[in-house]
Amino acid sequence: MAIYHFSAKIISRANGSSAVASAAYRSASELHDERLGRNHNFSNKAGVIHSEVMLPQGAPERLNDRTVLWNEVEAGEKRKDAQLAREVEFSIPREMNEKQGVALTRDFVAEQFVKRGMVADLNVHWDKARDGSPKPHAHVMLSMRDVGPDGFGQKNRDWNSGELLQGWREAWAAHVNERMAELGLEARIDHRSHADRGIELEPQHKIGPAGMRRLDRGEDAERADDHRRIARENGEKIAADPRIALDGITRQQATFTTRDLAAFAFRHSDGKEQFDQVMAAVRASPELVALGRDGRDQERFTSRDMIATEARLEKASDELARRQDHGVSHRQRAGALEAAEARGLTLSDEQRDAFDHITGRDGLASVVGYAGTGKSAMLGVAREAWEREGYQVRGAALSGIAAENLEGGSGITSRTIASLEHGWAQGRDQLGPKDVLVVDEAGMIGTRQMERVMSHARDAGAKVVLVGDPEQLQAIEAGAAFRSITERHGAAEITEIRRQREDWQKEATRALATGRTAEALNAYAAHGMVHAADTREAARAELVEGWDRQRQADPDRSRIILTHTNAEVRELNEEARGRLRAGGELGEDVAFTTDRGTRDFAAGDRLMFLRNERSLGVKNGTLGTIERADPGSMTVRLDGGRQVQFDAKAYAAFDHGYAATFGKSQGVSVDDAHALATPGMDRHSSYVGMTRHRDRVHLHYGRDDFADQGRLALLLSRDRAKDMAGDYGPERSHQDHARAFADRREIRLPELARPMVDKTRGGAGERYQRSTASPQGDQRPTREGVVRSWAAEHGRELADVQARAQRAQVRADGMYRRHEAVRGDHARKQPLPPKGLMATLRRPSYEAARASWEKAARGLQQRSTQLAKRLGQIKEYLGPVTGQRRHRGDELARARVERAHPHLNKLYEAVMRERRAERVRQQEQERERIKQRDKDRSGDGRGRGR
Repeated sequence: MAIYHFSAKIISRANGSSAVASAAYRSASELHDERLGRNHNFSNKAGVIHSEVMLPQGAPERLNDRTVLWNEVEAGEKRKDAQLAREVEFSIPREMNEKQGVALTRDFVAEQFVKRGMVADLNVHWDKARDGSPKPHAHVMLSMRDVGPDGFGQKNRDWNSGELLQGWREAWAAHVNERMAELGLEARIDHRSHADRGIELEPQHKIGPAGMRRLDRGEDAERADDHRRIARENGEKIAADPRIALDGITRQQATFTTRDLAAFAFRHSDGKEQFDQVMAAVRASPELVALGRDGRDQERFTSRDMIATEARLEKASDELARRQDHGVSHRQRAGALEAAEARGLTLSDEQRDAFDHITGRDGLASVVGYAGTGKSAMLGVAREAWEREGYQVRGAALSGIAAENLEGGSGITSRTIASLEHGWAQGRDQLGPKDVLVVDEAGMIGTRQMERVMSHARDAGAKVVLVGDPEQLQAIEAGAAFRSITERHGAAEITEIRRQREDWQKEATRALATGRTAEALNAYAAHGMVHAADTREAARAELVEGWDRQRQADPDRSRIILTHTNAEVRELNEEARGRLRAGGELGEDVAFTTDRGTRDFAAGDRLMFLRNERSLGVKNGTLGTIERADPGSMTVRLDGGRQVQFDAKAYAAFDHGYAATFGKSQGVSVDDAHALATPGMDRHSSYVGMTRHRDRVHLHYGRDDFADQGRLALLLSRDRAKDMAGDYGPERSHQDHARAFADRREIRLPELARPMVDKTRGGAGERYQRSTASPQGDQRPTREGVVRSWAAEHGRELADVQARAQRAQVRADGMYRRHEAVRGDHARKQPLPPKGLMATLRRPSYEAARASWEKAARGLQQRSTQLAKRLGQIKEYLGPVTGQRRHRGDELARARVERAHPHLNKLYEAVMRERRAERVRQQEQERERIKQRDKDRSGDGRGRGR
């Protein structure tokens, strides 16, 4: 079970420590200490599987010798309380093997320490716990002085900053999670504190193996008593009230598995006995709810509180949707549309449909739009219509920059949801019956927060309009509330891309929005916008080179650099700023103490604000250019044109603004974007990062992260969509759970995977095996057989969808004829009074029914088009695959098609993984049966002996 631990301490003479002795112990070696005139021998120490000294560029080779290295460190320090070295210790995920763990730590140490100029003495320990389970971790001893060809020089005070340590902590979590994702391991770690995650437990200190051994001998161990006390008290809290554990687990995920629960219990208990007590208490708790099995055949659970929250959300949305008192008259809508056309803005057909939908009478309306489809422009026209009707329009978004973009694009006065909720709690800024609340980027809002917003709006009698895209960045908190609401109540959809100007880029955006990431990457690669380098460092350098070249060629165009982690943002900021400094484009540097540490800023620098501040009118993510930098104060010209001036002592939440994370960029539009791909990305971050541009996006990656573009497409296609407890309703069968789970994640094999699990029962499983077996009759699924079976299933679905679309269109046409008949009959009887005519037409609801059936027909036709396209891809895929079976030499053709359509190749691999997993389960069951049999026999023998 992967756990997060990352700590740092100073090895100092003040507490009697020796750098040579510390290095000898951590490396399990014998080293001679010249200062003390003695040897330190720890060569009998077990568990050290890797030991290495890593030198920065320019350091003398003699320091590769551990004895020379640490004796030179000792000789360079004269004070009796001298600080000799810094030690960083971190846990390695147990899910990794030794080779993977060593590679993980070497890469991190090289990137975060050695690259900064530190000498790093790395030692990886693979200790065993009392129960035999591995306890892998690493010790890194770091030099504290700059090093050059002649040896050590002055101490580097910048390495002592708390901000740097916090950056290392975050970077380690990101590094581990990226590698876990790359290796296909599901576990993740989180560097944030319990308080930040809303967990009502006391965080534990970490003690090392030496401290544990001293504790076992009855000696005083460093922080060991406190560590065990906290673990024990946390375990007692959970055993007394299991809701604490359930609340902690469901802070970021609506459902969880037994493995997730065991990891949480292990982290918050002391020893096996209390671990068993915690697990038993949570399992026996009436607050725990079993939901059934998901598409990976894992049993999933949730809490009663999460189910209650989802029920409240469902009730609030239902009541809002039933209200019919927030309509805008035809006259006011027409006036808003005419005013927009006068300004040169003409809504497309899809935008007009969305406009009509949200300005209708319903108290709840949703709009789902691909990135860059002009949702904000449409909302601006809707705002004018609402205001003409006498409504007050308010905007809200999860992040400050999203609220700022909503306000800038639509003219709707906007704030963060947290700010709104705070005002509501204080009795301020309350909603009312004449309010319309527009919530942008709704897909990023968790279930609990969405429920509070919807319930408040319902109680206040206000209207809620939700706008977003469930396929973009997922909610940080638990749940997929926006997706759930749109599935339950419907939504207007906008799929016509307006941000990108070229047709092939618009099609690439549609591909990204529908999970066809490889197709989009191929399109950009064909136009020379996907760039590979040997290493990530080289890719970063090429990215900045391209960014700087375009910046100088087209200085008036807007641009942004994007990547996945804050650590990479820091590196890119430094390299980009270095280009401006080398070109003489920056003024004199002034040092500022910011929330992220000491930074140099100068006139001409790009700056990003990192905290909402109403007095300045800036949000988290607001960008600007520094016009004047004085000691303690700064004047910035925001990208919107406004100038702000602030005192750095009063506001210190800012950093360089050349690069940003994907999360900061959602909702941003620029002329050119430059993105650095790293293994932690998925289809959601790829979708956001590659759709911010109007004209060009350049994607850079290193072959040390992705072997080739096929591997890049595979990792950037991973779906990490969040689920809801309601996705596993009690009315659903086991097969339905698997189907829903797979569909949400673009795993198109529910008809195939489940029969593989049930193959020993005959029936469908046997039929599946026969349909996909190889010609030799060995009952082993072939790639061609799996894909042909999948194609047959989609062919049947295509025929069914086409038939349903035809029936829906027939119903729509029938409604239209009935509607026209009523209109004609009424016109003959009362040709003049239009009010009476419209009232009569509204009563039968013919027009509404017709619109409903036409919408259903359009949706079904769209689905049939997608299915037909998928079937065409299968035909393209099967040619080289079948040819490869007949002609073994056609590997290149098959590889090309597999790179173009990785989801088809993944289908086969998923089925084979399921088969292997089933075989492993059977073997484990057989081993348990034999073990129990031997135990029973042994027990019988003891009984007879006595």
